[in-house]
Amino acid sequence: MVVEGTHDIEFLTRISTLLHAEQPALPDLAAMEGNRQLIFFPIGGHPRAWIKRLAPLQLAEFHIYDAERPPESEQREMLIAQINRRPRCRAVLTQKRSLENYLHPRAIEAVADITPTFGDQDCVASEVAQKVFDSRHNDYCWELLDHRPRVKLRNRAKHWLNTSAVEQMTVPLLQERDPDGEIISWLETIAQLAETA
Repeated sequence: MVVEGTHDIEFLTRISTLLHAEQPALPDLAAMEGNRQLIFFPIGGHPRAWIKRLAPLQLAEFHIYDAERPPESEQREMLIAQINRRPRCRAVLTQKRSLENYLHPRAIEAVADITPTFGDQDCVASEVAQKVFDSRHNDYCWELLDHRPRVKLRNRAKHWLNTSAVEQMTVPLLQERDPDGEIISWLETIAQLAETA
């Protein structure tokens, strides 16, 4: 399973465990990884290099990439089309900007005691990092921070969003954020690919 980074692994393993408990036919990615039925490849956000890199292994592959913003999203769509032409390989581009956009604000609020507001194409980690910072500093605001501290705070938020906040999710909260069942469709595809192994 090819993902952009370790945060994606944290999100996907936790959300799949949640969904598997409700729908046992869906794979629990954490259990599959533990049973050596699946391996994650965090590629650092450079999908072009991984279009055919794993092909010599002749194993089933599932790639998931964040939508991001144009023109990067269009470039990723072309890469996904190339991957999907390979046998036993499937790739998807998220409909939302990143996996954090599938989190429900209530799950985030339960962890950070803030009330986030974000859309499907917003950078949730930046939005949340700013709200957390501003809620804790009455005498200093986010806009006055240099770039490096902002990045550090955003990365810290990204970590707990993909771990602690995901653990606060419930199936009804996920259904509100993902009414089309996009995440379920990914898991169904992974289950189908696993059957071809």
